[in-house]
Amino acid sequence: MLNQTKIKPAESKNEILWRIYVVMFIMLLGCFVVVLRIGTLQIIEGPKLREQADSMHIRKRPVKAARGNILADDGKSLLATSLPYYQLNWDLSMVNDDSFAYYLDTLSNLMATYVDDELTPGAFRDKLIRAKDAKDKYFLIRRNVSYIELQRIKTFPIFNSGKKSKSGLIVTEMSRRQYPFKMLAHRTIGYNRVVDGDDASKDTLQVGLEGYWNDKLSGEEGLMWMQQLSKDVWVPVNDIAKVEPRAGKDIVTTINIDIQDVTEKALLEALQAHEADHGCAIVMDVKTGQIKAIANIGFNEDRTQYWEDFNYAVGENVEPGSTFKLASMIALLEDGHVKLDDTVNLNKGRWQFYDAVMEDASPHGIYYTTLEHVFEMSSNVGISKTIHKYYNGSKDKQTHFVRRLSDMVLDKPTGIEIGGERAPFIKTPDRSDWSGISVPWMSIGYELELSALQMLTFYNAVANGGIMMKPQIVKEIRSYGDLLEKIDPKVVKKRIASKKTLETVTHLLTRVVESNYGTAHNIYTPQYRIAGKTGTAVINWREYQAGSESKKYRASFAGFFPAEKPVYSCIVVITNPKNGFGGTVAAPVFRKIADFCYASSVETHPPINNEKYIYTDATLPKLQVGQKEDLKYLLEYLKMPFKDVSKTAWAVGFVENDSLTLLTRSIQDDVVPNVVGMGLRDALYLLENRRLRVKVVGVGKVKSQSVKPGRSIKSVQTITLVLG
Repeated sequence: MLNQTKIKPAESKNEILWRIYVVMFIMLLGCFVVVLRIGTLQIIEGPKLREQADSMHIRKRPVKAARGNILADDGKSLLATSLPYYQLNWDLSMVNDDSFAYYLDTLSNLMATYVDDELTPGAFRDKLIRAKDAKDKYFLIRRNVSYIELQRIKTFPIFNSGKKSKSGLIVTEMSRRQYPFKMLAHRTIGYNRVVDGDDASKDTLQVGLEGYWNDKLSGEEGLMWMQQLSKDVWVPVNDIAKVEPRAGKDIVTTINIDIQDVTEKALLEALQAHEADHGCAIVMDVKTGQIKAIANIGFNEDRTQYWEDFNYAVGENVEPGSTFKLASMIALLEDGHVKLDDTVNLNKGRWQFYDAVMEDASPHGIYYTTLEHVFEMSSNVGISKTIHKYYNGSKDKQTHFVRRLSDMVLDKPTGIEIGGERAPFIKTPDRSDWSGISVPWMSIGYELELSALQMLTFYNAVANGGIMMKPQIVKEIRSYGDLLEKIDPKVVKKRIASKKTLETVTHLLTRVVESNYGTAHNIYTPQYRIAGKTGTAVINWREYQAGSESKKYRASFAGFFPAEKPVYSCIVVITNPKNGFGGTVAAPVFRKIADFCYASSVETHPPINNEKYIYTDATLPKLQVGQKEDLKYLLEYLKMPFKDVSKTAWAVGFVENDSLTLLTRSIQDDVVPNVVGMGLRDALYLLENRRLRVKVVGVGKVKSQSVKPGRSIKSVQTITLVLG
């Protein structure tokens, strides 16, 4: 039997207590060590560790450069510019508690008055207190703050310390692209817009001048130390850039603000009047190829209003229709096949080529007529039959016709300094879709495609004596007003046809406008001569042939003016007007643009010393009465000979035969002067200096006065002048 030792209760209790004490001691020791470590981290090592933590979120970040301006042809008018705006945040952890408490009420009142008027001063006060208690490092004051507003906010208490380390004010500068002329040339100016991705990918949609010239406009980014406060929020550590950004260059365009404005308004009015789908118009300087205006207008997506939604002038290649007949005539004349008085059988405007029937746009009963009349009346049958006769007998003849079009550079893009241009499409005999009707249909502007700009470039070459210029839309690169690069006009081809041929087709183009049978006779003006060609192309031929749709047209007019010495060329294209053809839809737009250009350009007018403009007594000006020195200055400025026999400071101009004489207008101090014939300024000067009250009726020069000249001043108080 085993020997068993009994444990006394008192000994057992002591052993358990001892173990508990040991465990408690260990726990207390551990707690002490943890508290000690926390204190060490907070008090001794805390600042250093916080600095290390912050440094993990501080890095060099790109700073965008100021984007360059886009200027009109005068080098002053801004078509596009970047204006700065700011986002203001407040690091309240930097603000001294005493300063915050002292200025809280004042700051709240100012914030509610000038920063966010939707909050009361009390609400703003509570908002600031909550942000201060939370030690908010990025409290949003306001987005989209202008420069003037920023300067005002910087005068507020605390913010006016001038240093971020004291005020806690965080200013993030941004920029927004502004277009002072709003929608003027909107699509041509374009945009450079981020459409996807972050700063790393920088996926952008580049359109128009903003896109094509982005490398010049965007400048060079800088670098700045910035701290990350959240996933997408980075703020400058200080105001000193590591690498300063370089501002973008300015580009000076060839766009004339006034011509652009008139072009857009004339085009829009026509689109609205004819309920057309879209349209474009371009104005070009003949000698240089500089584009003075380019308008593109079409319905928006829901067809509620017109908008610049696409650059139709550059990016839309279409079958041009009858404006292409000019190229066909040049080919015929260059090869010596025809003369303008050659007779053509129109067969009443209907002819069959193989299995296809061609018709003239408007029915007529004409059988035989001259080639000149064929062109001015824009007969499809007449032109296509003539072309078919000389160029459709063999593949060699067909190839020669296409080669003629290539000689006129109709098969190549213009290379304009703007994105979106497509190469023209000119069908060749080696294509599988070439057929026996290709040449006749190409001769009147079908089975080939060109943009409005490409067609205008061709017409401009005809106006320029055969010299084809590259269309130009940017002429200078500047930096802070200094010229860095001048872009000179470029010649594409020195001669597209002989001088004789060009003179002949210019005559044909003027007949289109000046002849009573011309398709654009409705825009004839005796003030100056217009040379141009109408175009009316069917744009849904297959649907029309199938009977599913009625005919839809594209109306156009291309030409230049003044015809004898061209200064400007212009093209207008309007797609799917509800009524009317090229002559009634597009040509009137051309005329409105041409009228403005003619009236506003000195180059379009003959010199006044031209032999055809000899002065006679009928053309001499009727000079008003006035101060002699003013009249003499005017006559000398106009370089007009005159004789001065006036004995006083006032004179009247007298016209006799072909001479001008300044005679004396007697003015006495004590009687009512004769002011008939004077301008209102001089009349008021004389009468009011004699303390007479003057009433004025009408506008112009003084036609009559209510008190006869010579009456004593003392008996008169009021005098009425009738102007006219």
